[in-house]
Amino acid sequence: MNIMGLLDKADAGTYLLKNRNVAALTDDEAAELRNQNIGFVFQQFNLLPRFNAMQNVALPLIYRGIGPAETKERVLAALARVGMHQYAHHRPTQLSGGQQQRVAIARALVTEPQVILADEPTGALDSRTGNEVMNLFLSLHAQGRSIIMITHDEQIAAMCERKITLVDGVVMAETGS
Repeated sequence: MNIMGLLDKADAGTYLLKNRNVAALTDDEAAELRNQNIGFVFQQFNLLPRFNAMQNVALPLIYRGIGPAETKERVLAALARVGMHQYAHHRPTQLSGGQQQRVAIARALVTEPQVILADEPTGALDSRTGNEVMNLFLSLHAQGRSIIMITHDEQIAAMCERKITLVDGVVMAETGS
């Protein structure tokens, strides 16, 4: 997941993103390509504790140089998509694990990325909210976005169009297209 997200470099092979060989990118070029194309949902949320939900979701837009008015509008819309707009001014320590997860999902969606990398995106959510998040991901996929998700939840995996099962880093099964 870190290699796909341009956080780490591969030891071997070739990885092209937007027709660019990522191995040849500088750290700054990789950061820009990542910010322009990829949204992350981390298993541990990676929310900054001193920032409120709105500020955490705004970070990718700030890195893009988006102005304050547009940033606020897009952040509130992203929080609303995951049912968290009423918690915009709460810090992570004031939120439950499931609420933090939804803020992390809003942060991944706020830039409208073509690729979303999601590590256990429903792991901290109750089943109803998990299904809502999956329906959101399925809707984004239907709009042409790529969703790459890691999950141990068989019910969540069953909702996916394509599944690749790994055991100890080895592909054991692949279904779908």
